[in-house]
Amino acid sequence: MSFKIVKADITTLCVDAIVDPTDRRYSGGGGTDRAIHSAAGSALREECDTLPCLEVGGAEVTGAYALPCRYIIHTFGPVWRGGGHNEAALLRSCYINALLCTERLKLSSVAFPLISSGSFGFPKDRVLEIAIGAIRDFSDSTDSELDVTLCIHDRRAYELPHKRDLERFLAEREEPRLYSAGVFHELSAPAPMACASRLASYSCEEEKDDLETWLKKQDDSFAVTLLKLIDKKGMTEVECYKKAQISKKTFWKINNDAHYKPGKQTALAFAIALELSLEETEQFLKTVGFSLSHSNTFDMIIEYHISHGIYDLYEINAALYRYDQVCIGC
Repeated sequence: MSFKIVKADITTLCVDAIVDPTDRRYSGGGGTDRAIHSAAGSALREECDTLPCLEVGGAEVTGAYALPCRYIIHTFGPVWRGGGHNEAALLRSCYINALLCTERLKLSSVAFPLISSGSFGFPKDRVLEIAIGAIRDFSDSTDSELDVTLCIHDRRAYELPHKRDLERFLAEREEPRLYSAGVFHELSAPAPMACASRLASYSCEEEKDDLETWLKKQDDSFAVTLLKLIDKKGMTEVECYKKAQISKKTFWKINNDAHYKPGKQTALAFAIALELSLEETEQFLKTVGFSLSHSNTFDMIIEYHISHGIYDLYEINAALYRYDQVCIGC
């Protein structure tokens, strides 16, 4: 099961189902609920009038009508009353029951908003935490290949775990690496004549022999390295690609297509699933020609989490989204 966070209008997403945060009577009265009813058309209202009233935390399914998705999963989230009235458990039920609907309908993709975070007053950072926890727990309990998207309107509207430490880590690495003592330092390059002289000292036959010898020392491929690491960590292949939020199809390609080269995000997803150290991650990335750089915010966020022993891919993706970076593992 894969998970990503995006900034998008949920009514425009081409997924199997979108989740509608509504009230007991599917009124379409505010925020995302109103937008979904407006985009779907009057036929949605007619079907909703035939449904039983929703209980808080419950979910019902209708057609999507004029929307680009196939289904709408309606759920009734709790009103925030300070946190002492079982709000968290009820909100979690909204996400779990909606996910159970996707399983019953055998869907392959679903998009959620931050339920109850609008007029119902639930703090957005708490909603995000509960949503991620529910999606993670559902993923751990199923073999589903479901693609889950969480739509958020404002990436700066929620707090992150370890936010201050992460911001300090990023700030410390923003200064140019080649600037010190008030001057810029140029990287030295090998002298062209020295290179030419060294090359001229070899005959063509010697160069051929040297290349063949060098190729024999080639490291294991990404796929071979991955399988060795899975075995070393005492995991099964299924456990690994599920934890990495990589599809069975992609994992099959890695294992069976000698020319398949995974992208950096896929390689990092496996590194995080395997809980590799920073040094191990760098070595693992080298098998497909990648590395982590302090000139790249995406790389620094990954480095921060790995170096601090944080291997929760959901938490990492939330941080990546917060800093306008692409999520990994999906």
